Amino acid sequence: MRDRAEVVIIGAGIMGLAIAYNLARHHGITDVVVLDESYLCGGASGRNGGGVRAQFSSADNIQLMQESIRLCRDFAQEMKINIWFRQGGYLFLVRSEEGRRMLERSVAVQNEHGLGTRMLLPIEAQRVVPELSIEGVVAASFNPDDGVVFPWPFVWGYAHAAEKLGVEIATFTRVTGFRTQGARIDAVVTNRGEIRTHKVINAAGAWSPEIARMLGIELPNHPHRHEICSTEPLKLWLGPLVSDLSNGLYFSQSMRGEIVGGISNEDVPEGLDMGSSHRFLALYGRALTRTCPILGSVKVLRQWAGCYDLTPDANPIVGPVDEFEHFYQASGFMGHGFMMAPVMGRLLAEHVAGGPDTPLLQKWNLRRFKEGRLLTESMIIG
Repeated sequence: MRDRAEVVIIGAGIMGLAIAYNLARHHGITDVVVLDESYLCGGASGRNGGGVRAQFSSADNIQLMQESIRLCRDFAQEMKINIWFRQGGYLFLVRSEEGRRMLERSVAVQNEHGLGTRMLLPIEAQRVVPELSIEGVVAASFNPDDGVVFPWPFVWGYAHAAEKLGVEIATFTRVTGFRTQGARIDAVVTNRGEIRTHKVINAAGAWSPEIARMLGIELPNHPHRHEICSTEPLKLWLGPLVSDLSNGLYFSQSMRGEIVGGISNEDVPEGLDMGSSHRFLALYGRALTRTCPILGSVKVLRQWAGCYDLTPDANPIVGPVDEFEHFYQASGFMGHGFMMAPVMGRLLAEHVAGGPDTPLLQKWNLRRFKEGRLLTESMIIG
């Protein structure tokens, strides 16, 4: 492992690797070390459902995801790896009048920014997915350009491409502290030695608050266990990813035929916990078979969990902090960091390389919590 670097990135998930790749590819900054205490795909980047969508309620997220979907579409050709990207759309369901009004507002913003999202009556939603039960469904929205990818090769693609450009990825390397002088970082201290650097990017996801705390910085985000399961493979029949906003249910069918999905579950242990529970299976099974009864006899083969990285206002924390020079944050993505990584990797790499402090970085800066400038995002699932 190098003992000095121009930039050290903490976290070798999709966000950290996308930043590293873009620093090297687009800005010629190849003296980069990416650290991770585990293996590639050991964290949330290897434990998510692979959804990629532009259906959000805020203009910023919509515009970012339009670009991110475009990057996903070109990823296989650019990185020479198949990520099984399939644009079958996202079908959102709501079961109350309040949910319908929220969905209508969100779709209006999406349409203003060029998305072809449509509001659907329940019977129209059933035409998109004939196996759907529409009992209790009040309204739906559908965008055919949303999709899913297979998470692991997405991570591997960024890792291999970054390494080819000279980036070093040091797995099983735990950050234990920092050496500082005043407001300047002089080194990152690990269990394998020090790396001298003045620029550090905290892209450790749900572990980001622990990293920031080593510098006396308190981040307001916190980890939340999120469980997923996968069924036996079935003949391909399900086009879109289906999500019920009333309970956080979502499910899609992979290119191999499995039904992969999850659901909101508030009753989970606090902290960084990636265990599995029977409660999740009960919640998910009831909601899934209510929404799509034909899946009632399908066998579950695998269950796992990862950690969402949640913020008080459902928006990420991105950019520099006031307390230390060149200590950048890229966390708090509410379980959507995987889908946003392609575009956020580009934007944050540009800023770290000397680009301007953009309006988005100012809006998503950590200081908004001190200043009371909280944001909103209604379309959070899982």
